[in-house]
Parts: sequence; C-alpha cells; structure tokens
Amino acid sequence: MLLTIETSHRPATDIGYLLHKNPAGLQSFDLSFGTAHVFYPLAEEDRCQVCVLLDVDPVGLVRGRGDRSLDQYVNDRPYVASSFLSVAINKLFSTAMNGRSKERQELIDQPLPLKATLAVVPSRGGEDLLHRLFEPLGYSVNAIRHPLDEKFESWGHAPYYTLTIEHYLPLQALLQHLYVLVPVLDNSKHYWVSEDEVDKLLARGESWLPSHPEKDLITRRYLKHQRQLTRDALARLAIEDDLDPDASDKAHDAEEDRIEKPLSLNEQRIGSVLAALKACGASTILDLGCGEGNLLRELLREKQFTRIVGMDVSIRSLEKTSEKLRLERLPDMQRSRIDLLHGSLMYRDERLAGFDAAACVEVIEHLDPPRLRAFERAVFEFARPGAVVITTPNREYNIMWESLPAGQFRHRDHRFEWTRDEFRFWAERMAAAHCYSVRILPIGPLDDRFGAPTQMGVFVR
Repeated sequence: MLLTIETSHRPATDIGYLLHKNPAGLQSFDLSFGTAHVFYPLAEEDRCQVCVLLDVDPVGLVRGRGDRSLDQYVNDRPYVASSFLSVAINKLFSTAMNGRSKERQELIDQPLPLKATLAVVPSRGGEDLLHRLFEPLGYSVNAIRHPLDEKFESWGHAPYYTLTIEHYLPLQALLQHLYVLVPVLDNSKHYWVSEDEVDKLLARGESWLPSHPEKDLITRRYLKHQRQLTRDALARLAIEDDLDPDASDKAHDAEEDRIEKPLSLNEQRIGSVLAALKACGASTILDLGCGEGNLLRELLREKQFTRIVGMDVSIRSLEKTSEKLRLERLPDMQRSRIDLLHGSLMYRDERLAGFDAAACVEVIEHLDPPRLRAFERAVFEFARPGAVVITTPNREYNIMWESLPAGQFRHRDHRFEWTRDEFRFWAERMAAAHCYSVRILPIGPLDDRFGAPTQMGVFVR
C-alpha cells in the first residue's frame, strides 16, 4: 500500500518540517496491523517526494480468530488504499493534520502545489466516483484502471485504479481529504464504527464536507452504513451548512450597505464592471452570483450585450430580480436577451459554457476555501469565458471607516477579505494556471496608504 505526496514549493524540502519527518533517512513505525515506512525518494530544492509504504500483515489480522476461511488470508488488504492507510496517516502526520509545525508554522495555512498518488485504490463506483469525490474540492484527477490480468485481456478490468490528484492547497487540507475519502472509496473499515467516529468525521471534514455535493454518500460510507450514526452526522453537518443565502440574517446586508453607502461604492462597482465588460468587446455575458439583479439591470440597457444570463443559488433573489427587472412585461425582443438560472458556482455546469465574458461582483469573499477552490475550477477551467471580471473588498481600506471595529469584516458572512497583495497573488495564480492575462484595478476613492475600498481583477484569454 503506497501513498506518494509531492511538492514543487521552494524550498520543496520544507514539507519535511510540516510532516515532522526528516528527508535524510528511512523511518519505520509499528502499527497494530503492520509496519509503516516513511521515506523520501527525492528531496531537492525545487521538488520533493515523500512516500508512505504500509506493510499490512494479513495473517496477523486474523490470528487468534475462529474464522479460518480462505478469504481471511487471501485478499486485497495488503495492497489497496483503505482505512488502514487513514489510521497510518493520522499516526504518522497527526501534527500536520492538526495544523501545527514547530519549525514552519507560517506554512501551515499557506497553499502549496501538491500532488498525491495512491498506487492502488479501490473504487466500485468506477472512475466517475473518483471524480465526484475529489473534483468538487478543486483537485485535478487522473485515474488509470488496472486489468484483472494483463495476460488475459478478455477478463476485463478490476475495480482498482492508480489515482493521482493535484491541487494548490495547504498540506493539512490534503491530509484531511485523504483521511476521510480513502475509506469512503474502499466502502469498508477494518475496525468497529461507533459514535466517536462521527466526531472524527466532523473534525476532519468541518471545513469542506458541509458543501460537498456527495456529502450524503461520504457520510454513509465513512460510517459503515450505520443508519443512526449517519443521521446524526448529517444533522450536525446541516447546522454548519449555509449554502443558501436566503437563510442568512438580512441585518448583515444592512450593515455592509450602511458602511459603504456614503461612498456610493455599489454604484461605482457596477459602473466599473460594466465598463470592463464593454471594453472586452463581449456580447454574451454571465452574471455569476447575480443577487437581486443590480448589474443585470445595467447590462440590459446596453445594446452591445445580446445575451445576458444571471445565475444565483438563491431562488428568492432570482424572484426579486425578475420583479425588479419586470421580466414579464418586457417586450419580446428585450425578454429574449436575458435568462435567469438557479444554480451553484461550486459545480461544473454546461449551461455556463461558451460565453464571451463573466462577472462576479462581491461573490468570492463569501466562499470558504473548499468552495473557493471549486469556484475556481467551475469558472476558469470548465465555463472558461473569454473574459472574467471579479470584484472583492480590499481589507486594508477597512481602517478608513470609523464604524468598522479593527479586524472586523464588512459583512458577517464574509469568509475572508484580502489585502491588495493577497488578491494580486491569487489573481496572478489563476491567470497563470488557466492561460489568462490579468489586470488589477481599484474601485472607489484611492488612499495613498491603503488603496481603494474595492479591487477588481479583469482576466482575458
């Protein structure tokens, strides 16, 4: 059973500090079911690989049991990734999984270019299941299926794959994803599952599982199909799940409006985004996270835009948009130019393909890291419009508002607010990864020290 994790972060050998495992030599650890070996086949400045080789003793697993059937001794347990590997990851890398590093604490939350390869992973749901589990988390997925026997092609393929996943994310997140999803793919566990397993699932999945489209399947398989435990876990996850903004407190929106209204910042944002879209020469436009239709209203007034689509996860917002724009009363020519779609920005959606440009006005700051990564792929990799215009708050400017306490975001639903350097770093990474060029522009009154209250990225292919 082999897991390989690779990074090209410089210096790449910093991963040894995060994992608390020295690249200089082989380290072995005794486990109740076998031995785990940690070693580095490659440890250089610009590339580093760490391997976990898990040697499971199948005879030792059944020694002392009364059941002596053949399948107790002849099975796939020593070779395929399973709950044995999850236990090993937790024991070997518990410090990294818990977000601690004595020597490199500053790297714990920093996204790193990471690639993980599982030499053999079972997936009785086929290759499709591998994509359904990992792609919503932002990973690129490559799966190679193995034949039952290379000498007898007519026997067909086995339900085993070599799986490689790549993403730019903190090492802690990668380990937590593997810890949960490896036994989910195997659809089994080698130990008794009790109530404390629910706590383990929530502890390792609290930042990403509530928003995962396969949340129910993951929970059910992880808890070994125990109905009461599954119901309890899903109920606790539902408390944390806030995908639908209809459930958010409207007072939060009022707070943001009260802060920004003296600057007419919303009007300036809409005007700047509109100007950017016109300058791109676009005629078909997506407004992603369109809310109640402020940008859509302005797009309708411009004859340049022949097809306009607004999408939002909130049905209530779409209903208000329809009322505000009086869609039912528009002349047929005007009405044919605009459509409203109910959907999430977390998933690949074929309806979003083929547009000249997309706008995301004050959307990304509402997304926690797993949802942001899913958004990145949904927009830049799958929808892939000719241009993307994104606005988001500049955290540095918050100090200019006396009514905003130090350290507080402009809206309580914001998961982050980036500085100018942080936004530029993210934007340039997106552009490089998906073959766009990007310009960063300020929106609103410009301060010499803190910049403008809003920052806009204009991505063009």
